[in-house]
Amino acid sequence: MTTLQTMTATSTRWVFGYGSLIWNPGFGHVSSQQGLLRGAHRSLSVYSQDHRGTPQRPGLVFGLTRGGSCRGMVFEVADADWAGVRTYLLAREKGNEVYREAMRSVRLADGRDVMALVFMVDERHVQYARNLTLEHQLAIVRGGFGESGNNVDYVLNTARHLEQLGIKDRQIMALAALLMRNTAAA
Repeated sequence: MTTLQTMTATSTRWVFGYGSLIWNPGFGHVSSQQGLLRGAHRSLSVYSQDHRGTPQRPGLVFGLTRGGSCRGMVFEVADADWAGVRTYLLAREKGNEVYREAMRSVRLADGRDVMALVFMVDERHVQYARNLTLEHQLAIVRGGFGESGNNVDYVLNTARHLEQLGIKDRQIMALAALLMRNTAAA
C-alpha cells in the first residue's frame, strides 16, 4: 500500500445514506458513491412529529430496519471534519432517540468494504411504525407536513433519486406511483 493509500484509508470516515441523505446530505464530503449495506433494509417506518409531520398529525420518514439489504449512497468525510459532521447528523437523525447510531460494514461500488456510520431504527421506540400497509402509508404521507416540508415531496424526492441512481426499491416505487396518481387527479 502506498503512503497516499494509507493516508486516505486513515484520514476519512464514512456515512451511509438511505433516505433524504441521498439527495440532501447537508454536510461537506470528500466523495460519494453507491454502497450496499447488508443486514438492514430501507422502510418508511418512522412516525415524524417534526420534520414531516406534527404530534397531532405525524408524517412518515425512512428508517433502516433489521433484515435484508439496502442500497444507498456512502459519503466520505475528511477526518478533520468528522466531529462537526457527526454532531450535525446526531441532531438531524437522532434528536428524538428513534434512531440508534451504529457502525456497519458497507460494500462500496468500487468494491471496497468500509465501516460507515448508519442510523438504525429502534424498533422498541413509540415512533416506530411497524407493519403498515401501503394504503396506510399513503394516507399518512398525504396528510403529513412539518418543519422540513411536505411528506409527499419527501417520499417523491427519495423515489426520484433512487430511480436516477438505478436503485430498485419496489415498496417506495409503488407508494410513489400512488402518490403521483393522486397528485395528478387532484
